[in-house]
Amino acid sequence: MIHAKIKEAIQTYSEELTQLRRKLHSEPELSWEEFKTTQFVCEYLDDLGISYRKTEPTGVIAEIQGGKPGNTVALRGDMDALQVEELNKDLPYASTAEGKMHACGHDAHTAMLLIAAKALNDIKEELPGNVRLLFQPAEEVAEGAKALVKQGAMEGVDNVFGIHIWSQMPTNKVSCTPGPSFASADLFKVTFKGRGGHGAMPHACIDAAVVASSFVMNVQTVVSRTIDAQHPAVLTIGKMVVGTRFNVIAENAVIEGTVRCFHPETRDHIETQLKHYADQVAAIYGATAKVEYIHGTRAVLNDEYSAKLVQKVAAESFGDDVVYNEKPTMGGEDFSEYLDHAPGSFALVGSGNSEKDTEWAHHHGKFNIDEDALATGAELYAQYAWAYLNKES
Repeated sequence: MIHAKIKEAIQTYSEELTQLRRKLHSEPELSWEEFKTTQFVCEYLDDLGISYRKTEPTGVIAEIQGGKPGNTVALRGDMDALQVEELNKDLPYASTAEGKMHACGHDAHTAMLLIAAKALNDIKEELPGNVRLLFQPAEEVAEGAKALVKQGAMEGVDNVFGIHIWSQMPTNKVSCTPGPSFASADLFKVTFKGRGGHGAMPHACIDAAVVASSFVMNVQTVVSRTIDAQHPAVLTIGKMVVGTRFNVIAENAVIEGTVRCFHPETRDHIETQLKHYADQVAAIYGATAKVEYIHGTRAVLNDEYSAKLVQKVAAESFGDDVVYNEKPTMGGEDFSEYLDHAPGSFALVGSGNSEKDTEWAHHHGKFNIDEDALATGAELYAQYAWAYLNKES
């Protein structure tokens, strides 16, 4: 199953892989602004002679045509950075863009996919099928995968595979279990309207601050008292804006939050209950409520065959002790969009190393990766594609 030439190529290109990642890290671009990154990817593919097309407004869909007929497997790597100030100022490859940083590892994903493409291109005549390369923009705003799908990313694809560097796992460990991996991620906004007035005369008013506070304190029971405990869910209030002045009773209050879960029925139930709680709490105080519920990404559910293939590839490539069982995360991932069109899986590659100070949480200004994990990720991309295309039918 494992191709020796792929392993040899990844090792040969390992120093280049590190340099690619560092260049990308130093030049971060936010979602839908990845113009320089897109051009860099295109120029790299040009040098390899791999055909591609740019997607709008950013992103790249490329394809390695195998020398033999067969299926098509897609490999996805995202490219966008975050509005986070880099705190690792002493790094020689620290972000050069103020207030922007690759604080989630997408620089690593892009670099790993480029080197995987280089290794696969070296053996393209041996490939029984094709490898689609998806360099995706705007994952951080949960829009990029949908945009690429609309622009043909999944047409003719039989299987899709993605990787995320993971600082909460030890370096080089690989986790990919069948079933839930990343949760669905939705947004909601609740607007309460009361009746404002003088702070000295609350009896003549309907205090939106009290209404909103009551909602915040009670809405957590949607999870704790109305959902099956076997179906994990998180409901978080992240923002609350109420009032204008210390001695004015607030007429309006706006609350924003997020909902995370793994089961579609749980997702629907929470949406219904949010609206019910908002209406009922408002009614208690004589106020009104308006709820906006925005569906974000769906849960990432790994196909059983694909996930087990990842485990097998990882064990054969790096040893049995590399295979790890990371618990599903309540984080969101728009990789789920691809899984609506073909079976596949999403793996985590550990990059956490206390000696190198790379165990910081994703999206933190101190986030960094143990670059020893880069070769593991690049080889996993390439070996998975080889293994899938050579699978027994």
